[in-house]
Amino acid sequence: MEGLVIRTALLNEFESVMDFYYELIDSIHKAEFRPDWKKDVYPARQFIYDSISEKNLFIAIIDSTIVGSMVMNQVCSGGYSKVKWNVSAENNEIMIIHALAVSQNFHGKGIAKKMVEYAIDLCRDNGMKAIRLDVLVSNMPAFKLYEKMGFLFIDKIQLFYEDTGLTDFLLYEFAL
Repeated sequence: MEGLVIRTALLNEFESVMDFYYELIDSIHKAEFRPDWKKDVYPARQFIYDSISEKNLFIAIIDSTIVGSMVMNQVCSGGYSKVKWNVSAENNEIMIIHALAVSQNFHGKGIAKKMVEYAIDLCRDNGMKAIRLDVLVSNMPAFKLYEKMGFLFIDKIQLFYEDTGLTDFLLYEFAL
């Protein structure tokens, strides 16, 4: 997409990032497939603030407007340790993608794909062995994107998160 820039978010952009997520949450309640996010629950303000502070939040921008956002870090649910992953790696050799979202106004324009490509390149450049993530079983657009991009389905398990409770998730992995 022309004019698309993906970069690390700056701390002074915290409110703009939160506004992006709030607008997204308002717009997805009518969508057929939605992650069922709730304002200040997921993604939580402190999670976003900490992610920006730790330089783990990345934004996609077109003409100074945030059109996408994602967090990449090495924090995962405890359930990840119960799964047989394809790539043998220590926690410091993997990255986890969280809260990847694209504005409803920009769906179908390849922004999520570009953001995942950015994540793959960044992880490769930093010597990671794999990227892992979980997707709600109801979030078909997300798991279709990841599968199309070469992420392998690993398992379907129940994970507990504060915002979802104990819920079924699909786990994916991309070997670097």
